[in-house]
Amino acid sequence: MAHAEPSPLAGQDVVVTLRNRVDDARAIGTVRVKVEDWWDRVAGRSWREMTGNPAALNYAGRIHSTVPADDEVLYVKLGGYGHLVHMSEVVR
Repeated sequence: MAHAEPSPLAGQDVVVTLRNRVDDARAIGTVRVKVEDWWDRVAGRSWREMTGNPAALNYAGRIHSTVPADDEVLYVKLGGYGHLVHMSEVVR
């Protein structure tokens, strides 16, 4: 696990700007989400190791080359569904 401590954003609502998985320059939307915690703390391992996991597969396809392929990834809820969001997508 990459993160021994909870994310400082855990339990908070944050605004994120999501990028299109095809066109790196175009934002697909800015939305408010609820942060659960770091993904690796929720799942027990990196998003890259989650073969067949819908949230991880969606994230891998969506980020394409718009964000680093590291483990600075949050598990968030949007409309009752879980999503993965990179820290660089959080609007400060």
